[in-house]
Amino acid sequence: MTGIVIAIDGPAGTGKSTVSREVARRLGLAYFDTGATYRVATLTCLREGVDLTATSDVAAMVATMNVELVLDPRNPHVMLDGEDVSQLIRTDTVALSVSKVATNLEARPILQQMQRDVIAGETEGGFSGGKGVCAEGRDVTTAIAPDATVRVLLTADEDVRVARRAGEGADAATVREAVLGRDKQDSTVVSFHEAADGVVTVDTTHLTIDEAVQAILDLAAERS
Repeated sequence: MTGIVIAIDGPAGTGKSTVSREVARRLGLAYFDTGATYRVATLTCLREGVDLTATSDVAAMVATMNVELVLDPRNPHVMLDGEDVSQLIRTDTVALSVSKVATNLEARPILQQMQRDVIAGETEGGFSGGKGVCAEGRDVTTAIAPDATVRVLLTADEDVRVARRAGEGADAATVREAVLGRDKQDSTVVSFHEAADGVVTVDTTHLTIDEAVQAILDLAAERS
């Protein structure tokens, strides 16, 4: 499967990250969480004291940040100025602010081009040695990799998505607000609830991780 690109979109709680990483691992591809670029951009702005409502200031910071992505599906990392910030970009502080960067119409195109460049690099060499990449996010099937070999939209019932994100011991009401609130904010700049033309919808509501992974592997086998 030389140079294959598998693009997986969908809202939070559909299993995008877990499924995408496992697909990449099984096929020997790079794993690229495009959402991590928005998160590391948010962390950069917070660290540098950039007002997230100052559109041009955020875009300027995003354009100059020093980010390196390690796309090993067994152990993906995000490096910022040489520091591993993989855990820091998953904190509540970043999570509550990332939509401000993701919906910034000056910063978003910069990050989108970064994502396209990463995907192109993995079909030519990169971590995968040119085998390709499994990329996941909210607009990978449309704006970022519309010509991907396989394009999939993962969906799931709203209550199931919230329950998956809540986990044991978490406050379901808080998680619901965070998950659905992020979806609502991001939907102002990208559509990720309905599949675009040529994109296959996989409803994970009643699927195990292995079943969802297999569905995508089957599509890859058909189209490669």
